[in-house]
Amino acid sequence: MTVPTSDIDLFADEVLLDPYPYFAELRELGAVVHLPANDVYALTRYDVIRTALGDPETFSSRSIGFNPMVNEALQGTSLASDPPVHAQLRATLTENLSPRALRGLKTQIDAKAEALVGELVAQGSFDAIDALARAFPLEVVADLIGFTGHVRDNMLRWGQAAMQVIGPMNQRTAENFPIAGELYAWCAGVTAEDLAPGSVGRGIFDAEARGDIPPNTAGHIIHQYLGAGVDSTIAAIGNIVALFGRYPEQFDLVRKDRSLVPAAFAEVLRFWPPINTWGRYVAKDVEIDGATVPAGSQAAILLGAGNRDPRHYEDPDAFLVERNPVDHLTFGYGPHGCAGQGLARLEAHAVIEALAAQAQRLVLGEELRVPSNITRSIEKLPVLEVVPA
Repeated sequence: MTVPTSDIDLFADEVLLDPYPYFAELRELGAVVHLPANDVYALTRYDVIRTALGDPETFSSRSIGFNPMVNEALQGTSLASDPPVHAQLRATLTENLSPRALRGLKTQIDAKAEALVGELVAQGSFDAIDALARAFPLEVVADLIGFTGHVRDNMLRWGQAAMQVIGPMNQRTAENFPIAGELYAWCAGVTAEDLAPGSVGRGIFDAEARGDIPPNTAGHIIHQYLGAGVDSTIAAIGNIVALFGRYPEQFDLVRKDRSLVPAAFAEVLRFWPPINTWGRYVAKDVEIDGATVPAGSQAAILLGAGNRDPRHYEDPDAFLVERNPVDHLTFGYGPHGCAGQGLARLEAHAVIEALAAQAQRLVLGEELRVPSNITRSIEKLPVLEVVPA
């Protein structure tokens, strides 16, 4: 049996802006579909995606990006490594993101969210992206890692560029490589003294000094906090506001029952994942749904397609905060499951709690989206009126 083929281009503007009709088309063609426009084999269905993510021997992370330059630049990071090296690099990354480590941050993050949302509700109107979705995680991550000065000022543009360049070598990638290069260069030369005392960033250099991680890898790990975590968290928080405004009856459910906060965030992530597509290198021939994907090819893991697979989720195109899809694919699965997911949940839950406590209704203007290779996010989202709780 041959792999079905489609002429869909995953990185065309119209697909990036609204991928779900295209994902539905690909899912119906097969569990794996060859896309000549991108020279990839796209995995489209939930079970196949989850299996692939749990099998790093077959689906290697040596090429998570869709151009050779970014894959070369990411060598030596836990994002682009396989077991057993991956486990060693990731251990230091996750040491400061474990549930135990994050417990100490919860009170501080909750208080920041409550204060910021309180100011915005009192204003009566605001831009949900600049004033909340960007402002909040940028401050949290900057304080956590110990970023100061010009690094703090550049976090947004560096984080956005680091995600754009994972795409194919299109205009967006070409324009962002110099900006991503600034981040790579800074991370290559960063020292413990460049980071605030007592910060997680300093702790990573301490781990390097103890020999817990290989020499000269502290900068790679710090790169991931900024490169992999900031842009996606901004997108997720923007999506929270957009979906609560668009579906007020679902927001009401959360307002009336705060125990739904974790389930609501899981549903936001399933319904509108910040990252829809991620790469893997096919290390050996693999049979999927009766068709063979050849060794040496590039796979595109369509996380967003898996999250809307009707074979796995009932009524998948509905946004339902009571669904509680704890098995969504947005944070990945297996050894490369998102290292920062605990921090992302802490930030998002704090924002949802604050909105549910202080706002009764969010009246939205028109959302503006701009095509982006990897992160699907909202660029502008006016909250025209907040009806206070």
